[in-house]
Amino acid sequence: MENLLQVVLLGIIEGITEFLPISSTGHLLIAQHWLGRRSDLFTVAIQAGAILAVVIIYWRRLWGMTIHFAQAENRDYLYKLTAAFVITVIGGFVAKQLGLELPETVAPVAWALIIGGLIIFAVEAYASRQPERVTLTWKVAFWVGIGQIVAAVFPGTSRSAATIFAAMLAGMTSRPAAAEFAFIVGIPTMFAATAYEVLDLYADGRIGEENWTELGIGFVVSAIVAFIAVKWLLRYIQTHRFTPFAWYRLALGAALLALL
Repeated sequence: MENLLQVVLLGIIEGITEFLPISSTGHLLIAQHWLGRRSDLFTVAIQAGAILAVVIIYWRRLWGMTIHFAQAENRDYLYKLTAAFVITVIGGFVAKQLGLELPETVAPVAWALIIGGLIIFAVEAYASRQPERVTLTWKVAFWVGIGQIVAAVFPGTSRSAATIFAAMLAGMTSRPAAAEFAFIVGIPTMFAATAYEVLDLYADGRIGEENWTELGIGFVVSAIVAFIAVKWLLRYIQTHRFTPFAWYRLALGAALLALL
């Protein structure tokens, strides 16, 4: 029972933090210091559970791109979405081959939280001086792909933060538009990452070692909580900036460094 409660708690943490710009990986890493280490597949899979919430929320957008591909607007969006995903895959593969990844320990996460908080202040200051733009350009797609790579290499960066603010700096200064593209590009990214972990387990003959019941529970809990969190965030950013999340990152990062 205690182990089940831990799995549920991790699913809740992932669901809340995956799309808020505060780093789900960082929070999961911190939580697992007290709740026990889980497999890489568990961590990636519950992130995919949170991504499922985005599929449900944006299903009309996704369905429209599929059945109305002939429309120039949908075709252009899908091409740029694909470009951001391909950049992520190539960059992530290169980074993995070169070993460009910080250790998943508290200190790097704490510093990533602090640096990310400062970047949020800077991006918001920049965006406030720009006209609101919703246009998805190739420049935005490129930098969102780079943002996903940065988030993968530096635990604590936050994939949603890196992609949203990369889009805003690249010219898509509308917070809702930047968040939509950042969230949708996470769909193929996280599902591909989950598939990779499953294939890696299978290749190593460790597929039977995974606790699939716990993984399934974490996946479902994460999806439900993420759905609520994303709905709230999308309403929030219609009229508010991201700066409260920057203050949160600074406070949490400082607290973690103080505890080291």
